[in-house]
Amino acid sequence: MRLPITGVGAVASIGRDADEVFSSLCAGRSGLGPMRGFDHQHYNGRQLFEVDDRPEGADRTLRATGFLLDAVGQAAADAGLGEDLSGIPVLVGTGLRELRSAELWWRDGADFGADQLHFGTALRERFGTSDSLTISNACSASLYTLALGADLLSMGEADTVIVAGVDAITESMHGLADRVQPNPPESLRTLDVNRRGTILGDGAAAVVLRREDLQWPGGRLWGRLRAVGMTCDAKHPTAPDQEQVAEAMRQAHRHAGTSPGDMDLVLLHGTGTPLNDLVEISAYGEVFGEDAGVPLVTGIKPMTGHTSGSAGLLSLVVTLQAMATGKVPPLVNLDEPIEEAAGVRLVRGQEAKHEAQLAQVHGFGFGGINAVAIVEGA
Repeated sequence: MRLPITGVGAVASIGRDADEVFSSLCAGRSGLGPMRGFDHQHYNGRQLFEVDDRPEGADRTLRATGFLLDAVGQAAADAGLGEDLSGIPVLVGTGLRELRSAELWWRDGADFGADQLHFGTALRERFGTSDSLTISNACSASLYTLALGADLLSMGEADTVIVAGVDAITESMHGLADRVQPNPPESLRTLDVNRRGTILGDGAAAVVLRREDLQWPGGRLWGRLRAVGMTCDAKHPTAPDQEQVAEAMRQAHRHAGTSPGDMDLVLLHGTGTPLNDLVEISAYGEVFGEDAGVPLVTGIKPMTGHTSGSAGLLSLVVTLQAMATGKVPPLVNLDEPIEEAAGVRLVRGQEAKHEAQLAQVHGFGFGGINAVAIVEGA
């Protein structure tokens, strides 16, 4: 398949729109800072990649909803759709939905209703959306949602689909990460021998997908979605399985009609945890074989943090921008790559100038929920 992508949007700690996010990434600018919404005395890790939209030491409800509406609005405007999205399905991938708002309601009595836990209410109020669906699928949720959007178009169920991903950091998720990382990392160091774990981030991303055979009213052709490969192994609650990660890559290439050696660029999931990075780069080497040194390889989490359910789609938006501009953001904080990354063309230190026409984007989640997307440039 070749499904046109005609609009993009993004929100992260390093920028409030897609252009600002990409510019920050290319400049090597990190969004890591002292956490603002949670009480420092309760935690070992006191840094997060937060969107700066609240007073320090305070929090408020519906932050995830706000990020989502911003990203969807950007993508819709970029595609020439305007604010009226009635009749256009909006599919949202997330790990946690509005769980932070539920925490504030339970603990502090914040004004928050059950109808606000999902995103359909806010999408309908802002855009007139009558058809929305939320997929809660851990850290690969937005790429799974991308696959569903592609299926709707391919089956003729819709002419245009908006696919989005969003998550705001919740205190329960931060607390969980803090307990399993008692010696918290000072930075997120993808593929570095001294990596010590991941750090969470706020984020949202959205893209507009259309059928290839139809004309659209405006917007820019950013590229085309070729395929999404997905596996779900459920072999362990959190640990990734190399065989199934590799199979997601192979499946994506089978569906796209491509081979690993065709890739010009790869965007890693790259959480900076000891096991995830090892499994991901080992699976990459297994699939790419002698072509492992062909594409440039990078990742964005050292500057955005792990944005959970939005992570895969945020990487995809960055990939489209990289293909459009010929600029590839670097993997910052990478001083000494692990042995398994030997021979891989890692982008280190500063942005690279690189013309890319085909790219591969990774998104892997707890429970072995793996997704790999392949996109081509305009």
